This record gives sequence, C-alpha cells and structure tokens, in this order.
Amino acid sequence: MNHTGKAAFHTLGCKLNFSETSTIARQLHDAGYARVGIDEAPDVVVINTCSVTDQADAKCRNAVRRALSSNPEAFVAVIGCYAQLKPAEIAAIEGVDIVLGAEEKFNLTAHLDDLGKRAQGEAHVGEIKEVRAFVPGFSSGDRTRTFLKVQDGCDYFCAFCTIPLARGRSRSADVATTVRQAEAAAAAGAKEIVLTGVNIGDFGKGGEERLIDLVRALERVDGVERFRISSIEPNLLTDELIDFVGSSAKFQPHFHIPLQSGSDAILSAMRRRYRTALYRERVEHIRRLMPEASIGVDVIVGFPGETQAHFDASREFLLGLDVSYLHVFTYSERPRTTALRIDEVVPVPERQARNKVLRQVSLKKQRAHYERFLGRERPVLFEQAEEDGLRFGYTPEYVRVAAPADLAPANAVVPVQLERISEGAVHGALNLL
Repeated sequence: MNHTGKAAFHTLGCKLNFSETSTIARQLHDAGYARVGIDEAPDVVVINTCSVTDQADAKCRNAVRRALSSNPEAFVAVIGCYAQLKPAEIAAIEGVDIVLGAEEKFNLTAHLDDLGKRAQGEAHVGEIKEVRAFVPGFSSGDRTRTFLKVQDGCDYFCAFCTIPLARGRSRSADVATTVRQAEAAAAAGAKEIVLTGVNIGDFGKGGEERLIDLVRALERVDGVERFRISSIEPNLLTDELIDFVGSSAKFQPHFHIPLQSGSDAILSAMRRRYRTALYRERVEHIRRLMPEASIGVDVIVGFPGETQAHFDASREFLLGLDVSYLHVFTYSERPRTTALRIDEVVPVPERQARNKVLRQVSLKKQRAHYERFLGRERPVLFEQAEEDGLRFGYTPEYVRVAAPADLAPANAVVPVQLERISEGAVHGALNLL
C-alpha cells in the first residue's frame, strides 16, 4: 500500500544499526514517504536503539521528546537492540506508538497502513531464539563510505554482552546476494564499502561459504575503490584472510580486532575464545605483510574481578603491541549477562581512572602511527562534509587527513602531501598537478 508523508530516522549505536536504518528508510521511500530530518515535522519517526551504552533508556526518551517537539502528532516507532531487550519499558514511554523487535523491525510499513487506528504503546517483539531471517542492506546518506551488512547475530555468549539476547543467532546471506548489495551501493555512488555485522568472521557459518570467499568476490565489484573489514574476532581472523588483504588491490591495510583485556585470567572470566598469545600472533602476522597497516583494538576496563595487577598486565601487553589506536570501553553492568554473577566489582571511579590511562596509551599509539607518514604523499579519499573550511578523508592506512575544502574534491581519491599533526588529524597539501 502506498502512503504519502514524511519520515525521519534517529540512529543510536553501531554501524550495523546505521545500515539497517537505511534499509528501512528505503522501504518507507518505496511506500511513498519522503525522508526528512527529525526536526522537520515528520509524520513518522523511526528510532533505532542500542543496548551497549548504559544511557540507552535516556537516549531513547530524548529522541522521542525531540521527535514530538517537531510534530506532536508524529507516529513514533522504536526498533533496535534496546527495543528487543526492554519492549514493555519502551512501550510505556509517552509518545511511543509501536515497539518492534529484531524480527519485526523490517515489517514497519505493514504497521503504517492506517495511522488513524493506532494504539499507543503497542509492542511486537518475538522470542529472540526464534529469529532466523537475515535482511541484507547497506547504509546510505554518505556517498563516500557505505556500511554493508554482511552478517547479523552472534553465537558467542561473552560474559559482558547482551548482543546475542538482542540480535539472536549468527546468520548471513550467501556470497551472491551480498555481492548484489555491494553492487547496489556502488551504483549509488559509494567509493568505499565497510563490511559490518555483529561477528563478521562467522559469515557463512553452517554452509559451504566463508568470509574469504566473500572478500574475493567483492574484490571484483566495479566502481568501488576501497573495501575495509570492520571489527573481526582474533580467533576468526585467519592467515588466509590476512594474506588476501596483504595482496589486495582494494581491501585496505586496516584491521580492527577486539582484544577486551590483555590479561589471560580476565579473558577467561569474560568467556572470550582466545588468549593473548593468539592475539599477539595475529598482530605480528599483519605487521610482517603490512608494516604500515592500521590496527585498532577494543578493550574493556573495570570488568568484575579485574584487579590492579590484571589491569597493569593488560596495559603492559598493549604497550608492547605494535597497534595504531584503542577504543576503550568502561565496563557497565547489563541485565541477564553472566558477568553479574562475579562478586568482585570494580568501583566506578576506578573504572573511569583506568579508562583514562588507556586513552592516553591510545593517543600515543595513534600519534606514532600518524608520524610514520609525515613528509610523504598518500592517496586520500575525501568525504562530503566540511568543518571550518576543511574537508576530511582517510589514507588506506586509516590516517585522518585534513585539507582546505575548496581544494579537496569530495568523494574522490587524491594524492596529498602529509605535513603536520594537529587535533587528531594530519594536515596536508594537495598535489593536484
């Protein structure tokens, strides 16, 4: 059924959420809705939530308030991980019309057939263990970089994580279907595609195809200049995959590998599927093939039972690794996770202090990575947005580069002479000859 009206979208959380929001936005566009901003009096507002941050509830409520301040009559739909985990809580928020779980969120248009008959606070959330469907998609809105959803769900039950409860079992499409999505993104103008999912190393699980088969097929997609593999578990980052990226014309020398702790005792308590020796071996393999690759690391501080000695071991392990930057997360309690059974809770101020220590380690690592390229020319893919007369982009090795916006062409790869580091970016002069 066709509709007319305006739809707005507000996305919280990860790249996978942005990809899924875009898929739903395309569904609503096909049903007759024009996409507008949340402050442009939309008729329908879709809020895609996240369960990873401890402010999930407050952020959801703020988004609802903002939507209704623009149009008090707006139909508000809440989807995403938080919607799956806490549907009754969200349905009770004043102004929320419908809550859709993991299986139901891609059927939103069916609930818009008669907005006049809606009941406030309906929740359509099935059992997560019943979720089997995989809906592929890619993010749109930024022509330069697109997040291609290649996998969803997770079969790992790490002690700190609610994602399996919010997204269900690991699942993916086949290589051919995923390649068609990449071709659609290329046709929409994407120059760089980032493979995203919850646990992308599990691509093809249960079938004949593997992630290595997918990346080989994606290499042949016309129109895309760059691919990046987003976060991948160290135990699923195979030699074959590293070797492929090392010789690839399109896959960039950039890896993001969750570590979570540099202490084997804490990794065991977290129920992670590797230990520090394997992690170090993965980093060393990348460095042998790609000495200048960017290697990002996720790490959690303040997990229950993390003593000062555990934290010190983790910090020393990270200092000794040739990695490029850290994403540091402060542990926060999540309902229905096994970490809650561990009695030795780290006080919140101590968690925050440890976060600060590792953020300093990250800044030093990132500066050292950037300094490798000073005085050299590197190809930079510039993005659309401008800030204070500057346009930003990235080298293959994920060095953030700033150049004058009037000289740097958007959505194009150009050679840039990298000159100086300032405020988290390398400033460069364009070589346009």
